[in-house]
Amino acid sequence: MDRVIEKKQWTPRKIWTIIGIAALVALIGASYFYTAGASRLNVDTERISINELKKGAFQETIPVNGIVLPVTTIYLDAIEGGRVEEKYVDDGAIMTKGQPILRLSNTDLELSLSNQETQVFNVLTQMQISRNNADQNTITRLNQMAEVDNALKEAERVYQANKRLYDQKAIGSQEYKSSENLHQYQQKRKALTVDILRKDSISSRQQLNQMQQSFERMQNALQLMRRKVGDLVVRAPVDGQLTSLDAEIGQQKNKGERLGQLDVLSGFKVRADIDEHYISRIITGLKGSFNFAGKDYALTIRKVYTQVSGGRFQVDMEFEGEVPKGVRRGQTLQVKLALSEEKQAILLPKGGFYQQTGGNWIYKVSEDGSKAYRVDIQLGMQSPDYYEVLEGLNPGDKVITSSYENFGNNQELILKNK
Repeated sequence: MDRVIEKKQWTPRKIWTIIGIAALVALIGASYFYTAGASRLNVDTERISINELKKGAFQETIPVNGIVLPVTTIYLDAIEGGRVEEKYVDDGAIMTKGQPILRLSNTDLELSLSNQETQVFNVLTQMQISRNNADQNTITRLNQMAEVDNALKEAERVYQANKRLYDQKAIGSQEYKSSENLHQYQQKRKALTVDILRKDSISSRQQLNQMQQSFERMQNALQLMRRKVGDLVVRAPVDGQLTSLDAEIGQQKNKGERLGQLDVLSGFKVRADIDEHYISRIITGLKGSFNFAGKDYALTIRKVYTQVSGGRFQVDMEFEGEVPKGVRRGQTLQVKLALSEEKQAILLPKGGFYQQTGGNWIYKVSEDGSKAYRVDIQLGMQSPDYYEVLEGLNPGDKVITSSYENFGNNQELILKNK
């Protein structure tokens, strides 16, 4: 008779299978924890910079490079072209107004001056001849007038005498009519002579006036030509220092070509280059500061050049108050330009972290200092030393501000001291 054998539920094979499955699950869980969860990286604290946030006075500033320039610069251009014949001074000389700098020669201009002088002399000679002719003509007309006037008087005397005699019937009508006709003729002759004399006088005056005006115009043209020839000697227009003189003996200079410049030494200004990113925020009146020889000095923007070249534009800044002693033309200054008023803010020291995070997040150190973890932040304005923190951090928090280049995408850093 067969006996029912009771089947065992926990065989060694089944037990080992369950153990294997459990180990696999544990391995998968551990792998997920260390890879899919919060990734960690051990970091040596001696290789990073940790800074504590604080609240303090903040002002948005940007660093700009400024070059010291004279307040006024006058450019010297060749008013007339020519060959450089003489140089009276060298570059860098201190000039007084009217002092000659160099002399050019221009044979065409000098020949034109000579021709102009000849023309003026000819017109003057012709005008003198015309005046003499007018005077002689006037004398002739006056002599004629005297003769006519005398003839009229004589005809009038004879006419009046014959009229009395005719009334007394001492002479005949024929003799009387003859004297009357002669008297009327002499009256008309005098009137005609007076009219001719008047018209000749008017014509002479007009002719002389025209010649005088022509002479004056030619004299003005001559003066202009003389000034053009005089401009061949380049002179200092104001007191100042001659700089950038570009002229050598024998060199040909064209009309309008730059010869140099004259810096007025009454004061200095600072011309700064600024990134075009800030062009909408830069206005006259903004303040700047710089340190020179251990002392701080103030500047104010007085002029903004809105033309952008190479991604930058320029501004002119004037010194407020004292001007640094020893400052020289062409000297470069490191200027901090303020874009906002001073206010209280949470200050985050600048560092290399910004290149990897763009200011969107940062590693914040735990209270015990054993680790650091990523937190999202929002930054506002900046100065050369600090960022303004708007969200994500509080005064007293410690953060890693050095570069994150070697941290990868790890969510958490384990801070270790050697």
